[in-house]
Amino acid sequence: MRELLPDVSTWTWFSDRFGYDFSGWHVRHPSGNLCIDPVQMSEEVLDELARLGVARIVLTNRNHFRDAERLRARTGAEVMIHPADAAFVREKGVTLGASLSAGQRVGPFTVVPADGKSPGEVALHWPERRILVVGDICVGNPPGALGLLPETVMDDPAALRLSLARLAETLDFDTLLVGDGASILSGARAALRTLVATF
Repeated sequence: MRELLPDVSTWTWFSDRFGYDFSGWHVRHPSGNLCIDPVQMSEEVLDELARLGVARIVLTNRNHFRDAERLRARTGAEVMIHPADAAFVREKGVTLGASLSAGQRVGPFTVVPADGKSPGEVALHWPERRILVVGDICVGNPPGALGLLPETVMDDPAALRLSLARLAETLDFDTLLVGDGASILSGARAALRTLVATF
């Protein structure tokens, strides 16, 4: 793992299908450390996460369950997801705890609706540090810019575009941490507005 920002570390897994990295996140916080969208990990990364401690595993959408159950079994962390995406993740063998809901605070983050790819997708906003974490609502590809996954994998492309427009207009953020592709560490709100302008 590497520390990308103070108290925010990441590890990656390369997707041959898409041709870029998928990222998992570990966030240190006094209320309990979080792991967000844990991608596939080596034993070394799993050991490091267990050493650092994980209180809660937050899934931004149903497809990002990935290595959540393996991490939960090792650390005893509670796995959280929006109820609209929970059944899919349970069917994949993940033991779930509390649900996520819009406006809820989880550690330093406020849960924000980001539906479209799936009905329960959420984003995580850290207002004090102007950080936004997203799962599949957009991707960092090419690096420095934002794009979308293929419409064939979206439940509701129109809803996804509306969600992105709402995030761009209502949230104050400068850093965008993406699950898929390259994150944008500064100027991210402008990059998202550029994407929204293409709709």
